[in-house]
Amino acid sequence: MKEAILYARDVGEEVDCRLCNHRCRIAEGKRGFCLVRENRRGTLYSLVYGRLVACHVEFIEKKPLYHFLPGSRSYSIATAGCNFRCPWCQNWRISRVDGRDDFQGLAYTEPARVVQTALLENCESVCYTYTEPTIFMEYALDTARLARKQGLKNLFVTNGYQTPEALEAMRGLIDAANVDLKSFSDGFYRRYCRARLQPVLDTIRNMHKAGLHVEVTTLLVPGRNDSDSELRQVASFLVGISRDLPWHVTRFHPDYRDTEMKPTPVETMKRAVEIGRQEGLRFVYAGNIMLAEANDTACPECGHVVIRRSGLGRTRCDLDGSRCPECGAGLPIVTS
Repeated sequence: MKEAILYARDVGEEVDCRLCNHRCRIAEGKRGFCLVRENRRGTLYSLVYGRLVACHVEFIEKKPLYHFLPGSRSYSIATAGCNFRCPWCQNWRISRVDGRDDFQGLAYTEPARVVQTALLENCESVCYTYTEPTIFMEYALDTARLARKQGLKNLFVTNGYQTPEALEAMRGLIDAANVDLKSFSDGFYRRYCRARLQPVLDTIRNMHKAGLHVEVTTLLVPGRNDSDSELRQVASFLVGISRDLPWHVTRFHPDYRDTEMKPTPVETMKRAVEIGRQEGLRFVYAGNIMLAEANDTACPECGHVVIRRSGLGRTRCDLDGSRCPECGAGLPIVTS
């Protein structure tokens, strides 16, 4: 076990967790909403520190991050657990945790081993992903510190439910994030995720303000968050932060507790891309589906295709640093 960060002792042996916006008050012997942080006699512990359930080398486009080190390899890791309860979770086998588990059966991996493996696999970054990395923040930040010393970047793929205190702890350690903006409806968040919308919006704004490279993903769930009006609200919000902020609209596939639903119609995917562009976003991509040119990056000034993507990892870049080689326009793409 590892003593948690970002908590405060309260009356008696209760503790207040300040890691995510559930802000759980946890009685002695109990766990927070994520089920991986436990109060033992007034000290809050992370039960999953170093207990990895997934380790893979992947191209960064799978995150998806399209404007950060395109074509590079990232060493992706996760522990068990999550602080949301989405009924269509694609990674539910590792994100859903039984509160009785003690995780001691999982092998322990030192942060230094993660960094060593990333370097041996010729990766340019370490990515904290698959489940929600906020719930293993202690391990992620310890690993990130070592990774930065070795010249590696650090990435979060997250639901964006960090507190301002957690974002401050990430400052200077996490370089880029893809944030799930699951809906623009607080009712949706409360019903399907058991969370709230506003903290996610605040996180996206604050990450961008803090200088992180930010991209946003919205999974289009048929009949639940894919109306034209809601898509316009999402796009308009992102434009208000930066019209250069990449928006990934991704296709829903039935899984976990929503196996009777159908995948997102192709026409809905095309419409979402068009709405994003109509609202002023300069980079909108369609994920989990093969649509002609829907994942290519074109220069907004002259239309020249600077990055062609024919599949995850099959990336052809035609860039002059971070500039378009045809017209010389600067592009919001991090290449080093």
